[in-house]
Amino acid sequence: MVHRPELTARRGTLLDEARGAIILVHGRGDSADGIMALADLIPKPDFAYLAPQAYGNMWYPLSFLAPLAQNEPGLSSGIQLLGTLIGEIQSAGVSMSRTVLVGFSQGGCLLSEFVARNP
Repeated sequence: MVHRPELTARRGTLLDEARGAIILVHGRGDSADGIMALADLIPKPDFAYLAPQAYGNMWYPLSFLAPLAQNEPGLSSGIQLLGTLIGEIQSAGVSMSRTVLVGFSQGGCLLSEFVARNP
């Protein structure tokens, strides 16, 4: 289970022209395209929207309550993908103070783990 950054859905302003960025992380069983519908509900015309796609529509196989090792390699792959996207955003000149992380269900759990590991 390896999540691939090239499958990230993108909308809005190009990163190198954006005032900010919003990463939308879908839940188990959903998709990048599905959560990207939130871009219409939180319109920021000068922001870039990025929605990574989980392999098999899940970030890791078991509950977030399972021991971390049992959710590998999906969990580490998802965290690495989020780090890649954050790096891309920062390289484009968008600061973390202008970056919003939004996750639903399993995507919210993945983001929480990412933030805990990368304060």
